[in-house]
Amino acid sequence: MGLPTCKEVHRLASEKLDRPLTMIEHLRMRLHLLVCDACRTFNGQMAILRKAMRKLPSIDPTESKEK
Repeated sequence: MGLPTCKEVHRLASEKLDRPLTMIEHLRMRLHLLVCDACRTFNGQMAILRKAMRKLPSIDPTESKEK
């Protein structure tokens, strides 16, 4: 098992929006980010997106807009 590809790191960065990464996933991603400027930039953009999403109000999908 070598370093993950950029494609795998992008997938992990996206999945991190929905769930915590496992320790192995986190370590593999961190190793890749040490050597890949493009993925570091992408990961930074995903972090900004995560932060912005946390500030949005929760929406209950069972609530009807019609009354």
